[in-house]
Parts: sequence; C-alpha cells; structure tokens
Amino acid sequence: QVQLVESGGDLVQPGGSLRLSCAASGRTFENYAMGWFRQVPGKEREFVAAINWRGTKTYYADSVKGRFTISRDNAGITMSLQMNNLRPEDTAVYYCATVDTQPGSTWYPLSDAWGQGTQVTVSS
Repeated sequence: QVQLVESGGDLVQPGGSLRLSCAASGRTFENYAMGWFRQVPGKEREFVAAINWRGTKTYYADSVKGRFTISRDNAGITMSLQMNNLRPEDTAVYYCATVDTQPGSTWYPLSDAWGQGTQVTVSS
C-alpha cells in the first residue's frame, strides 16, 4: 500500500499562490493515476485535480480550472499542486490519493485510508 504525506499548506491572502506537495513512502505511486481532493468541515470531500500515471493528461474540477496545475515526477515519489489566484472558497484541508475513474464517472480514491492532509486557508 502506498503511504502518502501532504505538505505545503499555509495561510495566504486572496489572489496569492501556494504549492502543495505529496510524497510517497513505503512504495512509489509510479503506476497509479494520482489526484488531489479537499474537504471543508461539514461537507463531503471533493475532487480537485488528477493526473494519469504517465503524467501526460490532467483533469480538473471546474472550480479550479485555469488556476491550479497538477504535476508529478516520473519516479512516482512526489506530486504537486500549484495553486494560483487563490480564493477564500479554496480554503480546505487538501489530500492526495491514488485514484481511478470510469466512463461517465468522476475520479475516486483507490483507498479509504487518508493521510492527515494539509490545511490551506485563504483569507485577508
């Protein structure tokens, strides 16, 4: 099982930028599609972005399209989420995960086990 650790969250002003990182331990995730999700207290965890196992295709939630960029290294050890032009509604705990999808379906995590996540707060 791939263990993932998120980092990079911080307090940032609206319009600012952050770069989140996801690091693998125990095993690499080179053969998996990877994704980012976020959760606000009292709400369900939602999909943010995904990248295929080759790193050649990316997918984004409409709410972050054009502002966020997902990327990964070829060794399957680290993955990043570059977040620009942040908005207060981006405030959440962000999680990374190995993911999959089916035709007509959104991306979903392959494991029920989540890491601690990293807190992103966008506020003036």
